[in-house]
Amino acid sequence: MINPLYTASGFAVGALVGFTGVGGGSLMTPLLVLLFGIHPATAVGTDLLYAGLTKISGSIVHGFNGAIDWKVTRRLALGSVPAAALTLWGLAHFGVDSKGASVAITTTLGFALILTAVTLLFRRRLLMAVARFFDKRNEQEIAALTTALGAVLGVLVSISSVGAGAIGVTVLLMLYPKMPTVRIVGSDIAHAVPLTLIAGAGHWWIGSVDWPLLVSLLIGSIPGIAIGSHFASRVPERVLRPLLAGTLALVGGKLVF
Repeated sequence: MINPLYTASGFAVGALVGFTGVGGGSLMTPLLVLLFGIHPATAVGTDLLYAGLTKISGSIVHGFNGAIDWKVTRRLALGSVPAAALTLWGLAHFGVDSKGASVAITTTLGFALILTAVTLLFRRRLLMAVARFFDKRNEQEIAALTTALGAVLGVLVSISSVGAGAIGVTVLLMLYPKMPTVRIVGSDIAHAVPLTLIAGAGHWWIGSVDWPLLVSLLIGSIPGIAIGSHFASRVPERVLRPLLAGTLALVGGKLVF
């Protein structure tokens, strides 16, 4: 049954994603856990499928525009897919409904949100600080670091549904400073599709997906993303980015502490 409150939340999050480009997991999962009291594992599992389905259209558009570097996407997937599979096996083994699993999910989610807030606020400074280090790395080392980033994202996304957006893009900008930003974003979105769908399918397999909730969210988020994207250019980023980062930091702190 469609829940109007979930649909309204989907619309609000979709509009914010359209405005800011930050992944819905940073906003949707904590909203479901803190506002609606949904079990952390169910919130993560449902949000992963929600993210995978909504990002398919984004990756198709980026692919059509030639804005995906498939070499980078493959390197990320080489690390993220096995890492996601191992993480999901661990959740299934220890039980997603156990108290320990709930604490692990909410704590990981909290730290992931704080990390996302930091990357949003200090992206330019972070890029400048590490530029010299990455300039000295050869192609083989960059490939290995990209796969390592994929592995970290695979664990983070499978446990918390957060990380593939702001964190992934920031590190890719460090690794590939000469690549156009649009190709970085396109490659990251293309990588997020199989990662979120595999992780979401794993959560479905272990029983932590709420299908009526998923449908309610999608009904709201699809028009929300379209409207947010349309008006994005009219809202100054210097206003939205600190506001969003502050919100994520507060929510992350609440989940951790």
